[in-house]
Amino acid sequence: MTEPRSVNSAPEKAQEKKLYLRFDIFQRLEHLIFLLSFSILGLTGLIQKFATSPLPEFLIGSLGGIETTRIIHRTSSVVMMVVAVFHIIGVLYRIIVRRVNLDMLPTLEDFKHLFQDILYYLGLRGKRAVYGRYNYAEKVEYFAVVWGTLIMGITGFMMWNPIATARFLPGEFIPAAKAAHGGEAILAVLAIILWHFYHVHLRHFNKSMFTGTLTREEMEHEHPAELTRIESGLADPTPSPEVVKKRQRVFVPAAILMTAMFGFAIFQFTTLEETAIRTIPPGESVQVFVPQTPTPEPTRAPTPTPEGQFATTWQGGLEGLFRNRCSTCHGFTSVGGLSLATYQEALEGGDSGPAIVPGEPEESVLVQIQSTGNHPGQLSGEELELVIQWILAGAPEK
Repeated sequence: MTEPRSVNSAPEKAQEKKLYLRFDIFQRLEHLIFLLSFSILGLTGLIQKFATSPLPEFLIGSLGGIETTRIIHRTSSVVMMVVAVFHIIGVLYRIIVRRVNLDMLPTLEDFKHLFQDILYYLGLRGKRAVYGRYNYAEKVEYFAVVWGTLIMGITGFMMWNPIATARFLPGEFIPAAKAAHGGEAILAVLAIILWHFYHVHLRHFNKSMFTGTLTREEMEHEHPAELTRIESGLADPTPSPEVVKKRQRVFVPAAILMTAMFGFAIFQFTTLEETAIRTIPPGESVQVFVPQTPTPEPTRAPTPTPEGQFATTWQGGLEGLFRNRCSTCHGFTSVGGLSLATYQEALEGGDSGPAIVPGEPEESVLVQIQSTGNHPGQLSGEELELVIQWILAGAPEK
């Protein structure tokens, strides 16, 4: 919404080389920062949405993991919010202080231009519509960015601050916000790639957002009605420095207040909760705690024999004894390579050798370790004696 004007005074013979200002340095800088933040948001957002696919999984790992990816994504969102605030203040400045025309607002003329272009593309009209400063396609794209930024901001807040959201809205709104956020992200990225890139970079490479100016030839092709206004002296007049200063004295305090309000809102947006900021680290892959006296598990008691003695067989009582005393270290975890979960594994032993040698308790590592005492799964004297008798009997299974 910058007032168009000629930026050089070339003689008539060099009229075709004349340059016309389209975007000032602040608008170009704003566009550049918005471009970078949008690109980073699109990349880090979509790879999170499709995190289980091979390429996104690789990219997340390349960025340092999911937590780093989320930090990058949220930082870029804050940058985009700051750019949005700067844009709002800039638009208000051009309207209130510079008093430029609201050329970006849709008008009935845009629908007329659309109809004329449809006839042109169908071969029913000899030339395209004559556009002013902004054509209908540029206006649609601009308000699509406004609408998309608003949607992404609202749904992003709901996901970033789910507890605060649930205080005012049903909990179902949070997964709905996630779906809308992801869907709008896909739509925005596709719109940039399929619409913006084609019209601005492929169909005709428009460099004005980077250089700030257009040549007379480009103006004749892209904005002929605007060129006519400029050359006819009907362009927006530039206010005098005295008038600008007078308007600035009113605008600047209001702009500072608005900036402070927006800044506080962004601060609240990013610090209201911690629920969506931290990711629970993966659990330890090693055994953290081994009790000196394991909590007994419900097991069947050894069955007494007709003679009144405990049956010295694996299934008759030793299986339950080992499960009760030794399963913490030698059940599923198999510390030292030894598992006493099954009879076959008990006979195989572990890294220190055979745990049970049928008929030879002195050669059995299990008896050797238990005889020293102070073992985490220490057997009582009676239990150790029972194991020794079982081994002396050949360590029968049944």
